[in-house]
Amino acid sequence: MDTAISTERHGAHASLAAVGFFDLAHAAAVLRAVEDAPSQLRGCEHVDVDLTQLARIDGTGAVMLARLLDRLDNDGLQSRLAADRNPEAVRLIALYRSRRNEVPVRSAGAAGVLTRLGAAIATLPGTARGALDFTGRCAAAVPKTIASPPSVNWGSLPVLIQSIGADAWLVTSAANLLVGLIIGFIGVSQLGRFGATSYVPELVVVTHFRELGALITAIIVAGRSGAGLASEIATMKVSEEIDALRSIGFDPVRWLVVPRCLALVIVLPILTWIGDVFALGGALIATTTMTDMPIRMYLTATAEAITGTHLFVGLIKSPFLALAIGLVACGEGLATHGGAAAVGARTTTAVVMSIFSVIVIDALFTLLFVVIGI
Repeated sequence: MDTAISTERHGAHASLAAVGFFDLAHAAAVLRAVEDAPSQLRGCEHVDVDLTQLARIDGTGAVMLARLLDRLDNDGLQSRLAADRNPEAVRLIALYRSRRNEVPVRSAGAAGVLTRLGAAIATLPGTARGALDFTGRCAAAVPKTIASPPSVNWGSLPVLIQSIGADAWLVTSAANLLVGLIIGFIGVSQLGRFGATSYVPELVVVTHFRELGALITAIIVAGRSGAGLASEIATMKVSEEIDALRSIGFDPVRWLVVPRCLALVIVLPILTWIGDVFALGGALIATTTMTDMPIRMYLTATAEAITGTHLFVGLIKSPFLALAIGLVACGEGLATHGGAAAVGARTTTAVVMSIFSVIVIDALFTLLFVVIGI
């Protein structure tokens, strides 16, 4: 049976009959028949489409007939399907036509603020689920790592400590030095109005040791090392190096994520402690420059203000902040799909999310210490 569309005309009225196999296997013949049919209907006003002679129809044929009917309607003809002749085919064609006539969703650029906000909120459950899933996989990798140490790339640990710690101490120390200067200037200008400049050293110790030291250092590390880790793993993902690791039996979480998180946990408390020292130096410069306080007096007041509690409160946060940076950076890298643009997008997301996570965790620790009275 040939695949064709036969036409019968009666003045302004015409009848189309689809004959044969309207399926994927005969798509070329169906396309020719559909393209030739409108040329035989010039001058018609009403068109009836008969589907009783169809031997077979699938999605391909239904789509082509739906396009034919749309074209007839656009040309001003009134088309009608004989629904009682082949109801299954009629329903299939009507399904495709209804989907084509749906109002298209507005693009993100044309969407309003509320639309974009709603779309972002709608993705939060999936994002949270993915983050919890990756965190769970990393937690499950710890006992496996202990049971099978060769499954971790321990040889990369010294290099990671070098790049994350030794190569970053200068920028983190400079940032903490400037923050110490700022605290010193503000302390002198505000406390000096009450003749209480002698309390500036204690202000610097409490503010920086408990809060700003760990927070500033973690933010700098997140922007510097977190971006590097995310882009490195993302590049490995798009270049299929991750797939190669899996194919030879290595778990990417144990081989890549564990040493990077461990390096961050080791390095960040050290960088925080060094940053605290530089912050004290910055505050010393600001205080002794703006006031008549001797350096010896400032150092004595600072030594008296430093307690194990202040030092502990700041340093205990650092491993958790480091772990958050590592998990976010590595998780975003492993979730990369696409090419160079995807690597850049994931790196940007990793930096933003890691900094946000650091701030949230620091706030939670501060609330905890306030509640328990430390």
